Amino acid sequence: STLRSPHSRPPFSSHTMSSKKGKKTMESINSRLALVMKSGKYVLGYKQTLKTLRAGTAWLIIIAKNCPPLKRSEIEYYAMLAQCGVHHYSGNNIELGTACGKYFRVGCLSITNPGDSDIIMPKDEAKRE
Repeated sequence: STLRSPHSRPPFSSHTMSSKKGKKTMESINSRLALVMKSGKYVLGYKQTLKTLRAGTAWLIIIAKNCPPLKRSEIEYYAMLAQCGVHHYSGNNIELGTACGKYFRVGCLSITNPGDSDIIMPKDEAKRE
């Protein structure tokens, strides 16, 4: 058998554990997103998202990982002014489109009514009432 130094990495590193947790949260956001698509109201796309933010009807904004930095920062700025939550989706725009049940890419989306989904945290809901 080979001798291991006391400073070598253990066979199960903490890195594998964190990736499982990331997968779990991604699965939960995907299932909640699917429920919003079924029972709630939403708009897809950058221009529509900015319209909902300006109108004050947005509850939550979801941005894909590969959204261009300028668009991302503009959406974040509008969301900050509208006191609206922003979730940075861990997948790219293709994966976000798939999570929405669409066959096209989605860079960002705005949830205007969560429907039966609990995608919006209770504290946010209390703030909106």
